[in-house]
Amino acid sequence: MNGADRLCDTLLAHDVDVCFANPGTSEMHFVAALDRKPQMRCILGLSEGVVTGAADGYARMADKPAATLLHLGPGLGNALANLHNAKRAHTPMINVVGDHATYHLHLDAPLTSDIESIARPMSKWVGRINRPGQVEGQTVAAWQAAMMQPGISTLILAADAAWGELPAGEVKKTILPPRRQADAGDIRRAAEILRSKRRTAIILTGRALRADALDVAGRIAHATGARLLSQGSNGRIERGAGRISARRVPYPIDQAIEFLADLEAVILIGAGEPVGFFAYPGKPGHLLPQSCEILELAGISDDLPHTLQWLADELGAKAAAPVPPHKALERPASGKLTIESINLALAAAIPENAIVCDEMVTSGRQFFGLTEQAAPHDFLALTGGAIGIGIPLATGAAIACPDRKVIGLQADGSGMYTLQALWTQAREKLDVVTVVFANAAYAILQGEMRAVGVNNFGTNARRMLTLDEPVLDWTLMARGMGVEAARAETLEDFNSLFDAALRRRGPFLIEARI
Repeated sequence: MNGADRLCDTLLAHDVDVCFANPGTSEMHFVAALDRKPQMRCILGLSEGVVTGAADGYARMADKPAATLLHLGPGLGNALANLHNAKRAHTPMINVVGDHATYHLHLDAPLTSDIESIARPMSKWVGRINRPGQVEGQTVAAWQAAMMQPGISTLILAADAAWGELPAGEVKKTILPPRRQADAGDIRRAAEILRSKRRTAIILTGRALRADALDVAGRIAHATGARLLSQGSNGRIERGAGRISARRVPYPIDQAIEFLADLEAVILIGAGEPVGFFAYPGKPGHLLPQSCEILELAGISDDLPHTLQWLADELGAKAAAPVPPHKALERPASGKLTIESINLALAAAIPENAIVCDEMVTSGRQFFGLTEQAAPHDFLALTGGAIGIGIPLATGAAIACPDRKVIGLQADGSGMYTLQALWTQAREKLDVVTVVFANAAYAILQGEMRAVGVNNFGTNARRMLTLDEPVLDWTLMARGMGVEAARAETLEDFNSLFDAALRRRGPFLIEARI
């Protein structure tokens, strides 16, 4: 047995049995060890952004981390954008980053870099393995941190620690401690606020947005008249007909300020205080009124479902919140393919128990509201604002839940960052329908230009914010990656293609020209 074998065994003992990888020379002993462990499913991504984006989607649905395998500092650097999104989603993940042998580092070979400094901004835990004897302890520590914080752990594996010999031995799973619970005094204060009849909102994220926790939150809101909200960006929400809905804080700053303007108190459960996504001249960064009382009842690493149940018990909130009777959405059958028509067509056609991965960006703001009456589903969204997560996110979700239909809703500009994930979908035969909203523009940036007062775009601005010279051909690119694809230019085309994609298994891409 060598250090790489012990690393694999330690991961497997802790139920980490999927590894998304893009390895290099310094990781070959770990690749060889993975080859000796058929219990570990190894999935190749053709760019590091695909690897970490897929690991994010996997963990959001599996509620446990995957491992990633990355090549030295540059490989980790290529992965950082989607690690930023995973950090903001509080996704558990264990990055294994290879490094040179310890005795080779002083030679300053071309791929030598300060891996710790690259890892720290996106990681909640960073550790290094320099000797085979450190492997098990450091791997367990990485897993504990990923699960408990929850978040990203980065484990740097020196090549000589990977190939160094160890005595054989069985690895036993470490038992995690219980999650921290809310403070009793804070629970009483939250109950006082809710009984005070002040205009109050409860803002949720994380595991508080699962259906069972939302039921409890709905009881609290029903008993007290509080508004039930979610953060603007959330890793996973269980939503749809028959489920309690928490309205999302809007992204556009003017809408968000108006949406929150009447609040006198806010109770945060896992969530942070609402702030502007960006700064704008003459507009505030804090979105809540200055006089609003803010109580952080529980942090993201706390036991959020228990916090909600404790608060409901304190309030005596036993009656279930009324859920609006399900009214089937009317699906438009024909006409021009617009953002509005395609969003309604999609919301009406989501199959029950689907997983929706949303990176529509500007095209998707209307869609979220429509899905309140869609069939029950899981909703995964862009969390950190680093575009290029949509196709990898859907890929990872499909690995975690092979028996569920995954629907990826993808803006064309951001899709170009990590379209290599389509190849992984084809290789793994994943059941993903990708809908590309092809408007041939960075529409969100056009909106941001207008938000800072620029309404007339000159040649330079237009060329930086449009994708029409030449127009991207998503059907050709998808087929080049091994994924069947077709183009829709009318609503009739789209409905027919989407229905056919839902009936079949395997990856399929629809380019919706809007």
